[in-house]
Amino acid sequence: MRHTIVTLGTALLAHSARASLGGPLQFSEEGTFQISIFEDLHFGENAWESWGPAQDAKSITVLNKVLDAESRPDLVVLNGDLITGENTFLENSTSYVDQIVAPFVARGLPWASTYGNHDGQYNLSSTALLARENKYPGSLTQSMVPGREAGVTNYYLPVYGSGTRRPWSAPKLILWFFDSRGGSYFQERDDEGNEVPRPNWVDYSVVRWFRRTNNYLTGRYRKTIPSLVFVHIPTNASRAAQTVDGINEYREPGINDDYALAQQGEGWCEDGTNDNAQCPYGGQDEPLMEALVEIPGILGVFSGHDHGDTWCYKWDTQIEGMNIKGNGVNLCFGQHSGYGGYGNWIRGARQVLVEEKALKRGELDTWIRLESGDVVGSVSLNATYGEELYPATPNDKTYL
Repeated sequence: MRHTIVTLGTALLAHSARASLGGPLQFSEEGTFQISIFEDLHFGENAWESWGPAQDAKSITVLNKVLDAESRPDLVVLNGDLITGENTFLENSTSYVDQIVAPFVARGLPWASTYGNHDGQYNLSSTALLARENKYPGSLTQSMVPGREAGVTNYYLPVYGSGTRRPWSAPKLILWFFDSRGGSYFQERDDEGNEVPRPNWVDYSVVRWFRRTNNYLTGRYRKTIPSLVFVHIPTNASRAAQTVDGINEYREPGINDDYALAQQGEGWCEDGTNDNAQCPYGGQDEPLMEALVEIPGILGVFSGHDHGDTWCYKWDTQIEGMNIKGNGVNLCFGQHSGYGGYGNWIRGARQVLVEEKALKRGELDTWIRLESGDVVGSVSLNATYGEELYPATPNDKTYL
């Protein structure tokens, strides 16, 4: 099992050694790097009825259609809730990974995962899920922060420039992956026989690691390296953007049906106890939000979890009711990719295109490729995003 904990001094070499079927992640000769983000696949629901396996088959069709339409992305990201773990059996819960990654394996594509609240359940171990992924040479999913409370999928991947030939050269881009946890602890019950809930935010130990590792990289290469962040459950900044500032369908195109969205810390009290009725939000994601605006070079944070939200928002103000002021980081949702999970919004996957030349300006392009083959929500996340007008995103539905 490649459940790897890597020291700072050997981190880049470890990443280079595992980076994919063809070597380290790298910008193309044309100076581009494309990421396809699939989220909320929710495999494994009701396997004992016909509609459960039928859902999974349709989800695989979505994966294939999107990947065919996008030709050959440089990296696939599975951004949480790969499996509906509370609906699976102990003996087969991780086996759904084999179905999920088959389209990537067939195409020789590397992938990297974050885990969501449904990926850690009484009958589904996130650690075992990682081991199952890492049976395949294309898996880049790792674990770099030890400890029960940290979760599993906390790690980073460097992306090197188009002309780089040496793994010790400075990366052009850093991809950060965080485990927002949630769900239940594997095979644990309390004194009353109830499953033990896992906190649903990025743990403070991970935030400390994030800051320390970023400082190490900045010091080693003597410069700020642009980066992207992937985390399944969004932070409260996304909820405040939606409910206080408001999402404009022409300036921030996308579906906005999950209102108000569910954020990290939802249903937890400030003291860390779980009480959905009395404590709608405990504020435990504030350390992560502070890190996201204080660490320079973060261009975008990509989340899932809320299946009915697909917009991007530039967080560049102090939103009313929040203590933290944004610095211009883009907060983005993807598209519900699976036929499992709630909602019938048309399935698809967010695409992110990073160009080496545009990195100097802090810009990237993004769009959503739908299972129909259509493209919606195509925007440039640049200095004027949030001011320019774009076509509104159709709110289409698809059914099993």
